Amino acid sequence: MIKEKVRVKTLKINDMDVTAKSNATILEVANEQGITIPSLCYLEGLSCVGACRLCLVEVKGSSKLVPACTSKIKDGMEVMTNSPRIQKHRKMILSMIFAERTHTCSVCVSNGHCELQNQAIEQGLEHSEVAYIHQKFDIDASHPSYMYDPNRCILCTRCVRVCDEVEGAHALDIFGRGIESKIIHDMDEPWIDSQSCTSCGKCVQVCPTGALFEKGVSATEMTKKKEIVIKLIQTRKER
Repeated sequence: MIKEKVRVKTLKINDMDVTAKSNATILEVANEQGITIPSLCYLEGLSCVGACRLCLVEVKGSSKLVPACTSKIKDGMEVMTNSPRIQKHRKMILSMIFAERTHTCSVCVSNGHCELQNQAIEQGLEHSEVAYIHQKFDIDASHPSYMYDPNRCILCTRCVRVCDEVEGAHALDIFGRGIESKIIHDMDEPWIDSQSCTSCGKCVQVCPTGALFEKGVSATEMTKKKEIVIKLIQTRKER
C-alpha cells in the first residue's frame, strides 16, 4: 500500500520559522516547538471547543485575536503569542473567570494544585479587574466517592468531553445560560441518581479547578491525575 504523503505548512511563531502538518492547530504547533500558550479548556486528546479564550493569539493581517486551540495553521501565517495586547486580554479573561464564581483558594481542596490559580500567578493577576457577579449554587454531594461544587466551576467542559469522548457515557452536559450555567448529570438530577454515570472518575481527574473532587480530602490535598487520562487516550488511538 502506498502511504499518502503528509502535507506540511510553514509559518512563523514569535518570529521563528516552523513547519508542521497542514491540519494542525496553532496551539498544537506551539506545543511541539516548546512555546507556551496558556489554556484551561484544552486537554490533549479531547476535542477543542475554545471555551476559556485564554489561548488567544495575534495573527498578522487580522485585527481580531484568535483562539490558538481551534485555529488551523496556514502557509505564511505569522503568529505572536505573548504581545502586550495579548497579556492585557489574558488578564481580563482571567478576571472575568474569577468574577463569575467563588474561587476562595485558601479553603479550596485544589489550592496549590489548581490550573486556574497557576494561570493567575503566571499572568501576574493580583486581583480581579471586574466586579464580582457570582451567584450561589448548591453543592452536589450525593455521590459516595465524589463531589461537584458549581461555585468553583469555570465551564471549561473538560468533564463533559472526557465523559462523552473517552468513557462514552455522556452523563454530563451544560444547563442554563450566562452566569446561571452549570454542569448537570443526565436531566439535572442528583449525581447519585444518574443512570448514565459509570463512576469512573475521569471527570474528576481532568477538572482544572476544585469543582470536581474526591470525598475525604481537605484543603490543598486534591491533586488531579489528568496525565493518566491523557495516556489512556493515547493508548486507545494507537490501537
